[in-house]
Amino acid sequence: MKLSYYPGCSLHSTAVEYGLSVEAVFKALGVELVELPDWSCCGASSAHSLNYILSLCLPARNLALAQERGWDLVAPCAACFNRTKTADYILRSDPAMRAEIEEIVGFRYTGQVRVLPPLGVVGQEVGLERVRALVTRPLTGLQVVSYYGCVLVRPPEVVQFENPEHPQLMDRLLEALGAQPMEWSYTTDCCGGSLSLTRRDLATHLVRGLVARAREAGAQAMVTVCPMCQASLEMRQDGGREAMPVFYFTELMGLAMGLEESRRWWGKHLIDPRPLLKSLGLMD
Repeated sequence: MKLSYYPGCSLHSTAVEYGLSVEAVFKALGVELVELPDWSCCGASSAHSLNYILSLCLPARNLALAQERGWDLVAPCAACFNRTKTADYILRSDPAMRAEIEEIVGFRYTGQVRVLPPLGVVGQEVGLERVRALVTRPLTGLQVVSYYGCVLVRPPEVVQFENPEHPQLMDRLLEALGAQPMEWSYTTDCCGGSLSLTRRDLATHLVRGLVARAREAGAQAMVTVCPMCQASLEMRQDGGREAMPVFYFTELMGLAMGLEESRRWWGKHLIDPRPLLKSLGLMD
């Protein structure tokens, strides 16, 4: 399987460990990722708040690059995925807007490229049986909660990925890795990441509420798919308590699959997950 790869800004900066783990895990799964040449920022947060047409043209340009190659497009960042799916949805459903976007970007939309999140590729394209067969070090004893955040599954008519109120694919994947996903009711609640600059007090309140609920569920760590969520959840925890690590799901896949590269990821976290992993015998 070969896919066009759109890392977005975060995976080359604040979420380097997510990018490294996506690339390593997909290689192990036999999925070739080919990074889009000269890709542009998708405009998440800034463009779609200030300029509607720009917020569509930026991801549409990346779609045009993927369309030239003819392969489906994978976007690991949940915000990038959402913005690219939004552009694709408008291009499909609004002829007037499609004509305007095509004129600005300079391409003709065909609708042949699917926009996919890595979790969807792993769970729906590759399959959990294939993942299970590659596990060499089951994550036995690791109790986690799955955290999707807001934008990977909403709005459902646009993203068309999982149940927006009760997504379950990540839990099933974590079970395949040998971890124990704990039940909780906050998997798609907002972490306040988009409020980090304007309302830090509210963002902190939301994060500490989520971490408290995760502890009540019996979790030792959280697992996410979103760079903004991951940074917000690790950055704004209560410093007076033992910190709870926040993993990207691909990091745990790499660990369970015995990928040597996984050792390079943990030191990039704001909350070091190595003490937890060592206490469970999951790393030396």
